[in-house]
Amino acid sequence: MFDLAAGSVAAFASAIHRSTSPGDGHWTLDPERIAASFSSDRLFRIGGEPINGFSEYSGFFAARDGWVRTHGNYPHHRDRLLAILELDHGSPKDAVAQRISELSAIEIEQQAAEIGAIAVRVRTETEWRLSEQCAAARSEPLVSIRVRDEGKPRTHPTRPRVLDLTRVIAGPVATRALALVGADVLRIDPPAIPEIGWQHLDSGQGKRSALLDLKSSAEAAAFRELLDTADVLVTGYRPGALEALIGQDLPAHLIHGRVSAWGWEGPWANRRGFDSIVQAASGISFLEGGEKPGALPAQALDHSTGYFLAAGILDALTLRSHDGRGRDVDVSLASTGARLLDAPGRTVHPGLPTAPGLNAVVNHADVTTARPALAEFEDYPEPSHPWGSDRAEWAH
Repeated sequence: MFDLAAGSVAAFASAIHRSTSPGDGHWTLDPERIAASFSSDRLFRIGGEPINGFSEYSGFFAARDGWVRTHGNYPHHRDRLLAILELDHGSPKDAVAQRISELSAIEIEQQAAEIGAIAVRVRTETEWRLSEQCAAARSEPLVSIRVRDEGKPRTHPTRPRVLDLTRVIAGPVATRALALVGADVLRIDPPAIPEIGWQHLDSGQGKRSALLDLKSSAEAAAFRELLDTADVLVTGYRPGALEALIGQDLPAHLIHGRVSAWGWEGPWANRRGFDSIVQAASGISFLEGGEKPGALPAQALDHSTGYFLAAGILDALTLRSHDGRGRDVDVSLASTGARLLDAPGRTVHPGLPTAPGLNAVVNHADVTTARPALAEFEDYPEPSHPWGSDRAEWAH
């Protein structure tokens, strides 16, 4: 796992080097800093107290014929999970476990996919490798950069404007990495779907955070102005969802970074998913747990995918400075997971190479977070702003 983590950070550092003048910058891969960054949720503290990264509706449950992994951290995902289980709102974990034990794992997975709940049957690596979705994910490059439109050469921005529409980990890690090297990052969220507070504080460093309701004509117009003046857009939407949301084509010059759970082709391309869910479906959970499924010691698929995406976006910006053309930069958790499963010299329980120490964390007021993975940076440009507390406008 650490080789994947270090490789993704190295890819980002290499992209920084390619985007600057020859000879600029020297990058060191510090195992302690990388380990801390990738396990930041375990190091995060508010007032000295740790957080529980998963709700009681997220985890492994024994089904009638196997195991399922659920994800119900967000209220709307929790409610959909309870709906497919035919349980009342607010039903406790024990009721969820009892109901799942009465059902087939594949039945739960299929019903979840139909209504946008998040639950998968836990598979062995062999089962996953035989699946059509695994074949699709393995056929995709780790980072895909595709030219989208013709354009005129544009000056490489010293501080590119990045519009961030992502949540959870992979997308926010990518935009946080871009903020680390000087990007003006503005995260936009719908006010009706609040973010999990600690999660934003753990990955929002260096950015500003604003709310816009795109169902309001005035706020939709403000969003279109931001989109037209952005250099980069980063999204975690399923294929086609963004176009339906904004109702227009993207500006020709825009670099569009996209992160997907399952990849861009195959029968699961439109399904929702998170790191823990991809681990469960792809066989990683059984490799880590044995008879009972387990998990990697960090959400390495998310973090690695985020750094790969940031690297691809920097490369796309560098290419655009020569030809002016917008590009799509695509990554997926499933593709990253395929590289982890294919890695030579794989061990079942690789763990983290070191236990992160005090040098790997930083305190701002009562919040403790991990320092940047790149050791040349002591901290991010600024700590996370409270979610939704900024104006929906560029800093420059």
